[in-house]
Amino acid sequence: MKSYIPNFLTLLNVLSGCIATVFAVLNHLEWAALFVFIGIFFDFFDGLAARALNVQSEIGIQLDSLADVITSGLVPGVVMFQLLSMAERGGWNLGFIGHDTEFTLLPFVGFAITLASAYRLAKFNVDEDQVSSFVGLPTPANALLILSLPMILLYHNNEVLSNIILNPWFLVILTVLSSYLLNSPIQLFALKFKNWSFKDNGIRYLFIIGSLILLLTLRFLAIPVIIIVYILMSLIDGGGKAA
Repeated sequence: MKSYIPNFLTLLNVLSGCIATVFAVLNHLEWAALFVFIGIFFDFFDGLAARALNVQSEIGIQLDSLADVITSGLVPGVVMFQLLSMAERGGWNLGFIGHDTEFTLLPFVGFAITLASAYRLAKFNVDEDQVSSFVGLPTPANALLILSLPMILLYHNNEVLSNIILNPWFLVILTVLSSYLLNSPIQLFALKFKNWSFKDNGIRYLFIIGSLILLLTLRFLAIPVIIIVYILMSLIDGGGKAA
């Protein structure tokens, strides 16, 4: 019976991603962000449960990536579609995608994130080296980066930040950069602890403590900063060497 527990948690990730997709399509992006966060929570604990119960399986690995395609691939693509649509219209749109507006091609650029995420997850499943470190930005981290943008718009109430985020060029460049980072050759350390010693996990402890401080002080604006810090720390430490 215990072998079903990790897969059940993964299916809860799938469900969270489906709910987040509906909210993203309706342009309720704060609710989409919430359910993506819940999905990432289940994504973290399904692997933890599988290792703790010693019930890792090939089906579990494949199911995990399929779940991430939805929660960390499709949802950020829809959110970027919505942000690009807003940037074209110069304001927030409530309702279904394209409601009371004409379709243009630019917003569809956002789905490059979904395509890059799917490709990254497919590569991850056949790459046996990405166990204690990552090659390229993990899809959950990228999803949090994209989902942080509407949260900054909604809760930081800063005109300068809003003008930057709703600039079509900024969003297109971020989409391209995001798609590259997902499949880049950059080695990034993983937050997987083999033991609790500071000597073996110093970079992980520093990253976690720094991230908590940033979240407490900068709120949603901390998320892009944390992603940048994560990449820089990995580059300095050597990614794979830190694992």
